[in-house]
Amino acid sequence: MQLDLASDAVPLQPPVSTRGWVRAADRTLGVAVEATAASLVVAEVVVLLGGVVSRYVFHRPLVWSDELASILFIWLAMLGSAAALRRAEHMRMTAVVGMCGPAARAFLNAVALAAGIVFVVLMLHPAYEFASEEMFVETPALGITNAWRAAALPVGFSLMLATALLQLFELARWRPILAALLLGGAIALGLVALEPVLRTLGNLNLILFFVLGVGAFVFCGVPIAFAFGLATFGYVGLTTGAPVSVVVGRLDEGMSHLILLAIPLFVFLGLLIEMTGMAKAMVGFLASLLGHVRGGLHYVLIGAMYLVSGISGSKAADMAAVAPVLFPEMKARGAKEGDLVALLAATGAQTETVPPSLVLITIGSATGVSITALFTGGLLPAVVLGAMLCGLVWWRYRSEDLSHVRRANRREIGRAFVVALPALALPFVIRAAVVEGVATATEVSTIGIVYAVVAGLAVYRQFAWRRVYPMLVATASLSGAILMIIGAATGMAWALTQSGFSLSLAEQMRGLPGGALSFLLVSAAAFIVLGSVLEGIPAIVLFGPLLFPIARQVGVHEVHYAMVVVLAMGLGLFAPPFGVGYYSACAISRIHPDAGIRPLIGYMLALLLGLLVVIFVPWISIGFL
Repeated sequence: MQLDLASDAVPLQPPVSTRGWVRAADRTLGVAVEATAASLVVAEVVVLLGGVVSRYVFHRPLVWSDELASILFIWLAMLGSAAALRRAEHMRMTAVVGMCGPAARAFLNAVALAAGIVFVVLMLHPAYEFASEEMFVETPALGITNAWRAAALPVGFSLMLATALLQLFELARWRPILAALLLGGAIALGLVALEPVLRTLGNLNLILFFVLGVGAFVFCGVPIAFAFGLATFGYVGLTTGAPVSVVVGRLDEGMSHLILLAIPLFVFLGLLIEMTGMAKAMVGFLASLLGHVRGGLHYVLIGAMYLVSGISGSKAADMAAVAPVLFPEMKARGAKEGDLVALLAATGAQTETVPPSLVLITIGSATGVSITALFTGGLLPAVVLGAMLCGLVWWRYRSEDLSHVRRANRREIGRAFVVALPALALPFVIRAAVVEGVATATEVSTIGIVYAVVAGLAVYRQFAWRRVYPMLVATASLSGAILMIIGAATGMAWALTQSGFSLSLAEQMRGLPGGALSFLLVSAAAFIVLGSVLEGIPAIVLFGPLLFPIARQVGVHEVHYAMVVVLAMGLGLFAPPFGVGYYSACAISRIHPDAGIRPLIGYMLALLLGLLVVIFVPWISIGFL
């Protein structure tokens, strides 16, 4: 959540002495939360790696390892979410906020801050009740009360509330904050007063809360997780007879799938790849092969993103690993900044299906589709879209002057290959371990982490120990932001299902003229829009459980359907004006967004053509299953 509350008006701020005390308290709390969250990341790696070694090396499985990892995981999710709140890393759409003037922007940022505080306050008491009830449940392997696990929810929400209030006193300009609180209070009182009327509206409430309400929150810049949570809390509390504590239960359920533990581990692995120089070695080898051909470094960018995406699973980590290595030389060869950032964004969309994609992992968790099948099916669709991008690069750079570029000889290429070999092997090790059933997606991430650490220390001799702690904190923060969205979206999906909306949607989608093909085309169009507004993970958690069963009923293979919706969401995620992935690419490249708009249109059309090929040719997705 961002706290840019600049205003033309003279702010009413706390006295300097008070602000100093608040700043010190915020810093102390932040250090404690971040250090604990970073320690939990390390603990998860140790526990899961110990389970893998015990099972496959000593043939003595640790029956309690998964249970302990699950307990630590919910604490990591909640503390990471608190850290993300302090670091302004909760996912939000800022396109509309950025278009506003200073006064309006200050007000909208105040709305975002107030919405976050209200969400946390509403969740605190139900979370405490939920944890209290879990005291009477005993875990099967460790034999301890499940309250040790459930206590993460009230503790995490308490820390989030303390963090938000401290930031409010430290940074807030009171006029926009008071205006936002008054507006929020008026809306809340109005809804409470209208409760008898709302209970008679039936499914019209879905439009009121989940279309108008969520839409207003998202476009005002409220973090997506809080927007989902507030809408669900309001819908359950004001229009149904269910207790509001069910929202906490669904949030806990959404964040508790052990397979989601792969998210923080792959995020950390991606950061290790960049820090140890493995990404640089891969890019260097590809550049030695293709750097002398017209548009060669653009082909290298496409190939490098494919390889790095297969390791990190995080789009931001992918782009941050590749762009700083390639862009200086590409600019020296005359490439325009706008074309560079446009291609970087396009490759981000292209590689969304490359395993171990976090979106694929989320699909497996939300819909029950085999992770192994998704990992296998995701490789070729990304190649098809990459080929489309390469075709456009060839056309745009067919007349590039490379008279000043020296071609690498065989010896230099061989040396670059030897240097890059340990890095090039990692994606294949990860995929082979999952596909062959040697380890789960979660377990293989710990193997990758150990592999990267050993390669960094022993092969590349590039391992900055001082960067490890910031990387662990960044991992916990990003993971907490993602997992809070998944939890809130799970609650929202439950509300949609209980309302009967899923059955109505299924009937309408089954009734589309044209059968399976129409279903795929409509789904692709819908997920392009959803990807631009909600991003991939919350859209999948919301609509995956509803649409995947329909896909099976109309005769679409679930892996084929997964590839279509993931690629469609990728297009939306990286397409301006709302796609936040494009602005991430601009921030990483340090290039103004306006520069990349025009060249990006061509790349997006190429990706759209590739998506249509994937839709019309199912074999691309399921031919190797």
